[in-house]
Amino acid sequence: MGSLLKQLAVAAGLPPQHSLPISWGRNIWWTGRRPFHALGSFGALLNGIGTLWIVALMVIICADVSARYFFDYPLPRVPEFVGYSIVAIVFLQMSNTLRRLKLTRADAFIDYLLVAYPTAASIFNAVFHLFGAGVFALIAWGLTPDALNAFETKEYFGQQGELTILVWPFKAIMAFCAIITTIEFLVQTGDFVRKAIVNEPDHPDARPEAPKGWWAVVGLGLFFIVGFVFLSPELEPMSIGLILIAAMLGLILAGMHIGVALILLSFIGAWLIRDDFFTAVSLLKIASAGAIQDQLFGVIPLFVLMGMLVNVGNIGRDTFEVCQWLTQKIAGGLGVATVVANAIFAAITGVSIASAVVFTKVSVPPMMEHGYTAKFSVGIVAGSSVLGMLIPPSLLLIVYGVLAEVSVGALFTAAVAPGILLSLCFCIAIIFICKFWPSFAGQPHVPIVENIPRAWSKKDEAHETLKSATIKMAPIVVLIVAVLGGIYGGVFTPTEAGAVGAFFAFIIVCLKAIFNPGMLSGRIIWNMLVDTGHVSVSILFLIIGANMYTRMIALSGLPGEVIDMITTADLGFYGIIIVYLIVVLIMGMVLDSVSIMLITLPLILPTLAAFNADLIWFGIVSVVAVEIGLLTPPLGLTVYVVKAALGNTKVTLGEIFAGAFPFVLIMILVTALLVIFPQITELTR
Repeated sequence: MGSLLKQLAVAAGLPPQHSLPISWGRNIWWTGRRPFHALGSFGALLNGIGTLWIVALMVIICADVSARYFFDYPLPRVPEFVGYSIVAIVFLQMSNTLRRLKLTRADAFIDYLLVAYPTAASIFNAVFHLFGAGVFALIAWGLTPDALNAFETKEYFGQQGELTILVWPFKAIMAFCAIITTIEFLVQTGDFVRKAIVNEPDHPDARPEAPKGWWAVVGLGLFFIVGFVFLSPELEPMSIGLILIAAMLGLILAGMHIGVALILLSFIGAWLIRDDFFTAVSLLKIASAGAIQDQLFGVIPLFVLMGMLVNVGNIGRDTFEVCQWLTQKIAGGLGVATVVANAIFAAITGVSIASAVVFTKVSVPPMMEHGYTAKFSVGIVAGSSVLGMLIPPSLLLIVYGVLAEVSVGALFTAAVAPGILLSLCFCIAIIFICKFWPSFAGQPHVPIVENIPRAWSKKDEAHETLKSATIKMAPIVVLIVAVLGGIYGGVFTPTEAGAVGAFFAFIIVCLKAIFNPGMLSGRIIWNMLVDTGHVSVSILFLIIGANMYTRMIALSGLPGEVIDMITTADLGFYGIIIVYLIVVLIMGMVLDSVSIMLITLPLILPTLAAFNADLIWFGIVSVVAVEIGLLTPPLGLTVYVVKAALGNTKVTLGEIFAGAFPFVLIMILVTALLVIFPQITELTR
């Protein structure tokens, strides 16, 4: 399970399953009492500054919207300030995000090594962190002269006579924090070397006497030796590009942080293709400082913040209880209620994994109480949680919009009809399975609480009334109208909608806390804000890596060669789409959604441009196809989240995969419908 997804699960309230070894804590090499290891404490301080900066952006953007709407006088230079702030926030929180194990990586293989061959795992981690240190050292090398130059020339943005803001503080923060992150990578490298030498396990299930796993270490060494031997500036640029893409996939699957792998291999590619080290450094500086320097990228931390607040406010539980009341007369009513509640919840969060955690806790117990089989109950939750990445405001649609350079607002409006279609297909399938496949679904009956694991709290049946349902749904309606209504009505940009939604969510949670004092506390708020920063940094760092990767791909000439090859093969437009979807489905079995998009889109988008394809439609198709991978073995990330959220129960991973399989088939069907009938995406545009 990816680190980003793990931390989303924790943010949504998932209890830890194991106590972690000391080496997993913040205080590497620190065995004394707190205060913490100095580097960890300083990183936490920088992280706190970045966390408060996100809150400040929310307030500033809301003030700008209010001033523009009520007084027709927007605050000056807010978009530029937000753009520079997002880059600074990412670098401020980077070292702490790394120390907290939140940077995204495909960790299936490295987790296997951690348990079976802890020494090999420590060596792998030491090598990967050493490369991470090298990447951030290069970033710091490129950014430091830029910051000094901005200071000497007093570079600013704004207009003389109105408001001007100096640029050098932002650039100085980026350069300084890149140095701190470099040191953090080096410290962790040294710690992993120490663990390898003393044979210290780095996983609660590992055994000190486990085999060393030298076969894996030798394989990694041969990987680098072969790469060093075969790569040279004399190769054709396209050959360099192909070799590095293959190497990138290999390193990602082996456990290197995905953003680091993207930047490292892209830097090497640019260096070899241009045969100039300093050109590669310049490209890396541009990607690091400019890739996310835009107000649009503020939408990511602000929507993540809104989702975190919604989770704290138990809005998912309220939504399910109301939907359960509305669907109680329908066959498979609890399953249908879960899908509908997930769809509504998706409209105010935009994250699949958060939905999976919330509804595993909220809807699986009552479904099993009513006689649904365990695999069908968890399958419904796992399958319907993917709606969070399709129904706007979807973080995955935002990432696609950035990579494809298309309107995020247009993607949001286009995704409404497909989201409703997928939800309806899920509901119809649940009703059908309950009626005609009872051996799979179970036999709904009066609750038998003895069948429910003790870890789950057992509550009385919810006796809703129209009044109580209205009270529970009012906050949800307010958020949906404020966010989606503002975007569709042209009142807000997506970034402004995120800020307004986060502000309204905070007000709603505060009002609910008046009647439930335990819901909110200073510690809960702070942890939520820190988690918001970690999730946002993980995504935004991937976008920086993708920007560098795109530049390397362009230098290699690979997109043009792909277009020529496809033209020669005479696959036709739909042939290309089918091949692309097959590749995405296969990659979805081993990689997370964002990583798949980062790797594939720079290659396929130029090809689609040659066919004058509708990139909005293609974005919706891509998101649905990519999300299928969240439910398929061996690395169906949503399935692992559901398993973790279940706690200590007898439900196995195999049962969850089996329960989710009907929903995989439905998503494949909906993907085919979207390809055959692209007009579906135009219904709500």
